[in-house]
Amino acid sequence: MASQALSMTATEDSNSEDSADNPIPATPSAREYDNTEDRPLIEVLDDPLALFHDWLADAKASEVSDANAMALATVDDEGLPDVRIVLLKDFSPDGFTFYTNYDSTKGRQLYGQSKAALNFHWKSLGRQVRIRGPVSRGKPADADAYFASRAKDSQIGAWASHQSQALPERDALVARHTLLADLYRDDDHIPRPPHWGGYILSPSSIEFWQDQAYRLHDRVVYSREFGQPWTHIRLNP
Repeated sequence: MASQALSMTATEDSNSEDSADNPIPATPSAREYDNTEDRPLIEVLDDPLALFHDWLADAKASEVSDANAMALATVDDEGLPDVRIVLLKDFSPDGFTFYTNYDSTKGRQLYGQSKAALNFHWKSLGRQVRIRGPVSRGKPADADAYFASRAKDSQIGAWASHQSQALPERDALVARHTLLADLYRDDDHIPRPPHWGGYILSPSSIEFWQDQAYRLHDRVVYSREFGQPWTHIRLNP
């Protein structure tokens, strides 16, 4: 009876997954796994940034849009985590750079906690990269250079938006943008707002994850102490 009940439950779960009303995709079947080609394991390089460079280049070629999109996780003063998608704008031995409004929710949380985590997910490649570490503000000159490279309307948007503050009527935002657009109509150079700039996450750990058949995924994590060389280890999936 127990085995019969278990079988019925499994059937019901399968039917539930396959239901047209269920937005969650069905779990891959054994046949689908069997038809999956074997993938080489992650190539372990001495420098994780070199490996990240190669993976990001692959993603740029295969993702439909925004291969540099990453989830940014922060923590508020009560320890409650927050996460949102932002865009990576630079990476180097110093860390991973993104830009935002300092007065936004994430800006305030980064100021209060000075640490964060990043996650890249490239569905087309079946790959993820997880990064953790302390965060600091970038150099004003770098923020000036990046801000100057943005489209003019995006520059004006950074001035117009009181990011993360309540907006009872969207017309107020549109009106501010219109007013500023008129103000800077004839200006080729729009100054960077003092409340807008870059952050750099200096990684203490970088984990590379690659999808493999039957959920036997491949994981390699690099870690280091400040000022020390990287070490790496493979993890169970």
